[in-house]
Amino acid sequence: MRERTLERVRKLLAKAERTDNEHERATFMAAAASLMAKYGIDSLDPADTRQTPGDRIVTMPNPWAREKARLVSLVAQALRCRPLLIGRGDGGQRVHVFGFAADLERADVLATSLLLQMATGLARVRPPDTAIRAYRRSWLLGFTDEVYRLLREAETRAEERAPAASTALVLADRRAEVERVVAAHYPRIRLSVPRTSGTGYRAGVEAGRRADLGRTRVDTQPGRELT
Repeated sequence: MRERTLERVRKLLAKAERTDNEHERATFMAAAASLMAKYGIDSLDPADTRQTPGDRIVTMPNPWAREKARLVSLVAQALRCRPLLIGRGDGGQRVHVFGFAADLERADVLATSLLLQMATGLARVRPPDTAIRAYRRSWLLGFTDEVYRLLREAETRAEERAPAASTALVLADRRAEVERVVAAHYPRIRLSVPRTSGTGYRAGVEAGRRADLGRTRVDTQPGRELT
C-alpha cells in the first residue's frame, strides 16, 4: 500500500509541475496532500499490535536557520509528531521530533520538499528597498503558517473519513504515548511565539497556499539555499 500510494503522489506532482495553470496546480497539490494524509491513517497499527514512538534531531543550517527550523517543526506538528526547538548546535538550529515511524517518515518527506520550495519562493520575492530582511523573514513566517494550515486541514479530513470507529481513540492513545516520551526527555518545556515586523507575511501566505504538499523525498543532490 505504501509504494502504491507514493507512486500516485509522484504522478500527481508530475502533473502539478508540468502545468502553468495555477488552478490546476493547486488541485493536483491538494490531491497529493490528501493522499499523504490518508496514508497516515492507513498506517495506524491494529489494536493488537504495539509500537513505541521514535525520535530524531534535525539541524537546520544558516541562513534563516530559525525560520527553517520553524517550518520543520510545524510540518511535524501537523502530521501528528511532537517537535521541540532545542536551540543552536552542530552549526545551526536544532529540532527534536518525536513520533511514530510512519508519521516521522511523512514529516521528513514533506519538510524536505517544502524547505526547497520555500527557498525557491523566497528567491523570487522582490521586497521593498527598505527593511529587506524584515520583509523576507515575515514572508517565511507567512509561508510556514499557511502550509501548516493546509496540512492540518488535510489531516483532519482524513481522520473524519476513517472507516474505523476506533480511529479517534487510537490517535488519542498515540498522542498520549508521544507526550509521555517527550516528558521523559524534557520535563520542562518553555513555549515561545515568533514575532515579525515585516510586511511580507501576506505574500508568504499566498506562496504557501500554492506549495506542493506531497513532493517525495529529495535525494542527496544539492538544492537551492535560502538567502
